[in-house]
Amino acid sequence: MDYQTLSIAIADKVATVTLNRPELRNAFNEQAIAELALVFDELGRNELVRAIVLAANGPAFCAGADLNWMKKMAGYSHSENELDAARLADMLRTIYLCPKPTVAKVQGDCYAGGMGLVAACDIVVAAEGVNFCLSEVKLGLIPATISPYVIKAMGEQAARRYFITAERFDAAAAARMGFAHEVVTMEALDTTVAGIVKSLVSNSPHAVVEAKKLVREVVGKPADEAMVLDTAQRIAAIRASDEGREGVSSFLEKRKPSWLN
Repeated sequence: MDYQTLSIAIADKVATVTLNRPELRNAFNEQAIAELALVFDELGRNELVRAIVLAANGPAFCAGADLNWMKKMAGYSHSENELDAARLADMLRTIYLCPKPTVAKVQGDCYAGGMGLVAACDIVVAAEGVNFCLSEVKLGLIPATISPYVIKAMGEQAARRYFITAERFDAAAAARMGFAHEVVTMEALDTTVAGIVKSLVSNSPHAVVEAKKLVREVVGKPADEAMVLDTAQRIAAIRASDEGREGVSSFLEKRKPSWLN
């Protein structure tokens, strides 16, 4: 597909999806939303891809919604607004549920809906000079569709503050609240992300998929009998899987597992 708002590159089992509207600070509109949903769905099913990096061109990572798109939304009916918001929500859910591990490489400021894109990813690496902002209430709006992912990423208490104040906060604050996993200099950003991706692609592809799903399906649930049974069944199934058997055998035989060949 010829993407208009993104650039896609695949090399060494890693796909890089780059937001490519630098002149508009990578703000998204209905086309960008559709393209992001499509590409993450396709890459999630691509057996040649083991990890996905979400990056951006230009000085900003993502400024949220495109102004022209917002102007169009101002004239929408309630039902049109619901349909439009549902497309955004579906795109974020597609990124969040993508079976492949995802890494957000945040090189510039990230506002509003852009924070949803980042929060939907598994791992977040930000440059030191980056600022974040949940600016919706300044415009009389709320960060509704991004809230499931942003609240998971920054925690309820931080969300209480930043959802209602629309204050900017820097990358160091993002790391303290858990929104960003690592904060590095701009010069070290590429190297840091490359190191994380190298770890991802060196692991069992099946185990990585199942480990990602494990976190999503266990978090917040009680350690009751049902959970004990569920987790026991998960480890039993993966022990008996082809990659599970190969991983243990290669470790005992002191050789590389087949997925590294």
